[in-house]
Order: sequence, then C-alpha cells, then structure tokens
Amino acid sequence: MSTPQLTDPWRLGALRVPNRVLLAPLAGIGNWFVRLQAKRHGAGMTVSEMVSSHAIHYRNERTLRELLRIHPEERASGSPTSIQLFGSDPEVMRSAAATVAAAGAEAIDLNMGCPVPKVCKTGAGAALLNDPARAVALARAAVEGAAEGRAAAGTPGAIAAGAAPPDAARVDGGGSPLCGRVPGGRVPVTVKLRSGQRPGDTSGFELAQRLVADAGVAAIAFHPRSAAVHHRGTPDYALAARLAETLPAPVILTGGMNDAQGIRETFARTGATAVMLARGCLGNPWLFEELVAGRADRPTPAEVRAELEWVIDRAVEHLGAARAARYLRKFYPWYMPRLGIDRERQTSLQQSLQASADLAAARRLLASAGLPAALAV
Repeated sequence: MSTPQLTDPWRLGALRVPNRVLLAPLAGIGNWFVRLQAKRHGAGMTVSEMVSSHAIHYRNERTLRELLRIHPEERASGSPTSIQLFGSDPEVMRSAAATVAAAGAEAIDLNMGCPVPKVCKTGAGAALLNDPARAVALARAAVEGAAEGRAAAGTPGAIAAGAAPPDAARVDGGGSPLCGRVPGGRVPVTVKLRSGQRPGDTSGFELAQRLVADAGVAAIAFHPRSAAVHHRGTPDYALAARLAETLPAPVILTGGMNDAQGIRETFARTGATAVMLARGCLGNPWLFEELVAGRADRPTPAEVRAELEWVIDRAVEHLGAARAARYLRKFYPWYMPRLGIDRERQTSLQQSLQASADLAAARRLLASAGLPAALAV
C-alpha cells in the first residue's frame, strides 16, 4: 500500500474530504470569511471558531445569525465545513448539534481541549479530560443530535436553522442564505483533544479511545501538548503516532504546524490521517498552497496587500464597517512581516492601526505605508 500524501482525498465517515490539510478551529477568529480564505488557498476542510452549545440551545440571535453562518462560496468550494461546539451538558449539546446539523454543517467538532479558564470553569473544554464519563456522554449526545438534525433537514418545509426561530433563517444583504442544506449522509462528529491536563499526563490518549468506542465519534483531532502549557514547548508527536497506530478512526494532528517542510515530516512520522493548521496560517494562507499545490516561493508584497484588501472587504461584508474596524485590529499584525516594509515601519504602522478610530482611518494609515490606493478610499 502506498504511503498517503497530504494531497490525497480521504473519508470522514460518509464525507469525502479532498485533501489532508485542514483549517483548525480558531477561537474568536474562524468565521466564514476566514474559513473561505483557507479554502481559496487549498484547505481540504475547515472548522469554525468554537460556538457555545448553550447559546444555540437557547436561541441566541447573534450566535445563530453570525456564528452558524456558512457562506454560499464556502459551499461552492467543494471543501466541507465543520462547526465546533463547546459545552458540558449532554442534553444541551444534543439540542445544539441537532440545530447545527439542520443548519447545514457538513460535520460537527466538539471542543475538549480549550485550556482557557473561563471555558474550563464551566466544565467544558479541557476540563472534560478530568471527567471522561461526562465527555463520552456529551459526545454520544452530539452524535445522536446530529442524526436528528440531519433527519429534520430532510423534512419538507424544514427551515435552514433547524428548530431555531424563523429569524435565524434570514438571508444576508445580498439575498444569499446564511446556511445551506447539509448533503446526503450522516453528519460526522469529531472531537478535538489535548494530550492531558499537565505535562506527562496522557488522559487525552485514553479518552480518545473511549470516545470512538463508546460514543461513535468519527475522528479525533489531537493536539499532543497538555492544557497547562497552552502553545508552549514541543508537541509530543510520539504520543500522537501511538494514537494514530492504535485508534480505529482517523487521527487529525494539530499543534506546531508552522512550516511546510516540518509539517510534511511530522505527517509522515506520526502516521496521522490529516493535519490541521492553526496559528501557523494566520496571515499566511499561502501555507495551504505550499502543502497542497507545491508552491515553493513566498508571497510577494503585492500578493499580501491584495489578500489584506480581500480580508478587509469581507470583514465589512460580515460585520459592517464599524465593527469590522475593531475586529480587524487583531488581523493586521499577522500580515505586517510580509508587507515588504522594515521592522521599524512595521512597529510604527501597527501601533497606529491599533489606535485608529475607524476603518477609514485604518485605510489611510495603510495607504500612507505605501499600500495600494484601493485601501485608501
């Protein structure tokens, strides 16, 4: 049997994924246009930022309208979209998974690895590593809810957001549906895990086995660092390799995925089914092209500037100009090193962008740095 390549298609349950390079869930970042950006550059699948199961269950209007939005261009890309959920109540998770499946998500991911205290103190995220029975119950409820939501989506007259109120099925300014219909087949449920709570702890490894065997999870996205270290230190790729060898389901490797050559070597060494890019692709969507299309050259400053234009335009489409101006402040630093300006100018520009009052001011600052006139309007 030939060795799998990152460019090879694979199966996630009944879902066909065109390649093995995925976009990871990025908290507070992974909205539809960030996912679409990754798909434009070759991502085989994308996962949304984490969404509260509680907010979906209780029909929070902004959550339903913004965080469950799957843009028509995402659908047209041919790469699946997964919505990541977090929570600690199995019945609430069942309800949320049903809504998300009915709303058109092609897969659902459960967050059991977030180390942020405000998530963990609710019993969600990495806290579930300490409560494997609840974690399994939560995953089983999501699998069952996804099946219920899929069935509801196929019912004549079902609205795009499943059991959500009618206003959750509204359309965007261009008249495009916020959420499409899920394709045929079951909606697979995956779980994103850390290796454990503390360095040396392998509770995530054991939990992964139970989630597949007892809850029917379709794949595990594994970050082989402990929750305690967040993103510091070297991931335990040997543990990831052991999981890939023993788990009767795909293992999607994440953590430390920052450069193309290193990613290729780690993918080959661990035997993972796929890799998932997170912080390494922020401001560098060309990393997908390197891995999927064999791109060898770095993006030119002109390409980076055009990409930043695209991001600004899409942020305005998503949030409106006022909110986009605030939201984009965290995006600018990711692009600065690739704009072809020296470090001193990068620092000065970044400080000014953070202090800018609105998007018009930010565009003027970018124009003053020698960026395209299109950004100065």
